[in-house]
Amino acid sequence: MSFINKDFMLRTNTAKRLYHEYAEDIPIIDYHCHLNPQMIADNHRFKNMTELLLGGDHYKWRIMRAGGVDEKYITGDADDFDKFRMWAGTLPQCIGNPLYHWTHLELKRYFDIDDTLSPESAERIWRKGNEMLADKDFYVRSLITRSNVEVICTTDDPADDLQYHKQLLDEGFEVRVLPTFRPDKALDIGKNTFAAYVKQQGISTFEELQTWLRERIDYFHQNGCRLSDHALEAVSFAEGDAKTVFDTAISGQPVNPQQIEIFKTAMLQFCAKEYAARDWTMQLHIGALRNNNTPMFQKLGPDTGFDSINDLGIAAPLSRLLDSLEVADSLPKTIMYSLNPKDNYVLGTMIGNFQKAPIRGKIQLGSGWWFNDQRDGMVAQMKALANLGVLGTFIGMLTDSRSFVSYPRHEYFRRILCNLIGEWVEYGEYPEDYGTLGDIIQGICYRNAKAYFGF
Repeated sequence: MSFINKDFMLRTNTAKRLYHEYAEDIPIIDYHCHLNPQMIADNHRFKNMTELLLGGDHYKWRIMRAGGVDEKYITGDADDFDKFRMWAGTLPQCIGNPLYHWTHLELKRYFDIDDTLSPESAERIWRKGNEMLADKDFYVRSLITRSNVEVICTTDDPADDLQYHKQLLDEGFEVRVLPTFRPDKALDIGKNTFAAYVKQQGISTFEELQTWLRERIDYFHQNGCRLSDHALEAVSFAEGDAKTVFDTAISGQPVNPQQIEIFKTAMLQFCAKEYAARDWTMQLHIGALRNNNTPMFQKLGPDTGFDSINDLGIAAPLSRLLDSLEVADSLPKTIMYSLNPKDNYVLGTMIGNFQKAPIRGKIQLGSGWWFNDQRDGMVAQMKALANLGVLGTFIGMLTDSRSFVSYPRHEYFRRILCNLIGEWVEYGEYPEDYGTLGDIIQGICYRNAKAYFGF
């Protein structure tokens, strides 16, 4: 029998009741992910288990490298079964890592496979999985609908024409697949790709950049977008002449760190004002130190498993940024995620400075993100929010994934949430009032997000 049983991770009777009665069967709103909308539009069929379980999943690639697997079996040209076999050889050593749980949830929920993945079971699981992948139930759209997903928000560049989102809408796909506005390339003025990117859009002046971004925000809005997303290695706040900084960069001259901060501050303020005017939600993903390994970045590019946690101070500049928006009455609904768990209490207290009726939890402490979307990270984030704010207004989990079988991460989160609250109840720290408890659980797992985003 699989260790993934009906009461997996549920340690108390209260936790079991909360999960099975209130959390288990409600729909999923996956409001932040990196799924490829073309694969959904094309109803992609996976050729084998390696493409499905390992393709593009840099979480797993990173673990395989740590397990001593040669790169040819990770991102190289090795045979797909050999890649799968190498993953099967690595996984049993991953005790305590969420990937051990996630992988077996994927095998159980989609393939009804109870075997643990190991060198001994690899070929058997490979054969059974590949046979099942030939069935239409394993095409991309079926994987999504079988997972009880109601809304998917992809992550999209402002220049994207959103043709696949339009196609899915025109075809009447039952799951809403909506774009998210991710303008990093238009704001990252310190990168050597900035000038080429803006010139490619026909932009030559600072005013044209702002006009283009406003027009693209309108276009995204017309196509169902209600969220933006910004990746911030650090939080910047500096006032100055952003137009001059733009002119310097577009002419090919280098810009210094102070100029970069000036430009990013001005552009974040500009974008936030546009978001607020359309009742969008702004997401700030803070604190990733990216592309640390230069040879591997040059070989494989970004998002291939060579990123880690930054440890810069964020409190003062973040406060100034949010306050500048509040003063201008242009602070949108905002979700703030920090990759560094040391910032949970910084963000947990910061959100309390800018809450505003009638929106419940207008400013959100984002769920455990990336290296923190494991049990300890999720619990730490929820305990920080509970200690410092109102856990019952939390908008819950997301996959942040490129994988179409990552939806069991919502199950994983829901089990952890129910176990946490169940412990509080059984320790006598909250009444055994299932009406209120059920409302809190279903709110965090589904209803809060649906109301918050206006879906």
